[in-house]
Amino acid sequence: MDIAYIPSPSRGVLYLGPIPLRAYAFCIILGVVVAVWLGSKRWVARGGAKHTVGDIAVWAVPFGLVGGRLYHVITDGGRLYFAEGKNPWNALKIWEGGLGIWGAIALGAVGAWIGARRRGVPLPAYADAIAPGIALAQAMGRWGNYFNQELYGRETTLPWGLEIDKTLPSGEVVKGVYHPTFLYESLWCVGVALLVIWADRRFKLGHGRAFALYVAAYTVGRFWTEWLRIDEAHVYFGLRLNDWVSIAVFLGAVAYMVIVGRKRPGREDPASIDPAAHAEEPAADGPSGKADPSGKADRSGKAAPSEKVAGAGETAELSRQTDEKVDADAASDAAESVDKDARNPI
Repeated sequence: MDIAYIPSPSRGVLYLGPIPLRAYAFCIILGVVVAVWLGSKRWVARGGAKHTVGDIAVWAVPFGLVGGRLYHVITDGGRLYFAEGKNPWNALKIWEGGLGIWGAIALGAVGAWIGARRRGVPLPAYADAIAPGIALAQAMGRWGNYFNQELYGRETTLPWGLEIDKTLPSGEVVKGVYHPTFLYESLWCVGVALLVIWADRRFKLGHGRAFALYVAAYTVGRFWTEWLRIDEAHVYFGLRLNDWVSIAVFLGAVAYMVIVGRKRPGREDPASIDPAAHAEEPAADGPSGKADPSGKADRSGKAAPSEKVAGAGETAELSRQTDEKVDADAASDAAESVDKDARNPI
């Protein structure tokens, strides 16, 4: 008899009148918001502009969703959507679950590359800033599996086991307590985010190495949770397909960190990562402390040499004009005095 377990919801959708609110979609949207928020803070701290991360995410997120769905359909579609008796149109029902992280990251990177090129931003620097946010987005997105009662593990008697009670489309009834692999992976992703943030501060990771660390750390946890899962999957040489993908991606991420770390240690120059952050720098103040509308004042706040020469010339001209006026007045007074003497002889 189980003394404790995690209950699953009976459904993953609520209705506000005719409008469905799907928990799976809500978890993904919340994850995207958190990823953009944290990524923006990290990007600004590295010297970038405030809205750059959000602008690039406009490209990366849709590409990532399409890539995640394509990976799921390509790897599992043969039995879920295109087998005899299945409805191929169900492959479009993304709200029912089914996003492959490998496809999401791969195609999302393509979208990020497009957005980064449009902004003049180096993709590796952007990836480093957004990496912990992606891990947190995955942590939140996994709770969508909880609301859909899917991707659970083997049966267990542990007190944190997950209660499953649902009927599959085939009519089979699943009822019991299983390993909550969604929770394991969610907590692991939170740990990955914290690891990347710490390592990035400690070792000044740059040129894509923080992102590579996130990828390597995530694949370790994914290998373990994938081993626990009991849902149908392609198996090769005793391992599930996603386990083999985890191994390959882990080796690639570690190799990238080592190679790039030797060639480009440290981070990028803050002044070079985001042109938008330096496009509208204010002009230096003039001698009075106010902004110089002409933009000719130098960084010390003093007028440019050309302005000093012009000022001296203007002063000399004014002095010459004053002297001429004084001489003219003196000559006029002298003429009047001579005329007066002529009219009044002694």
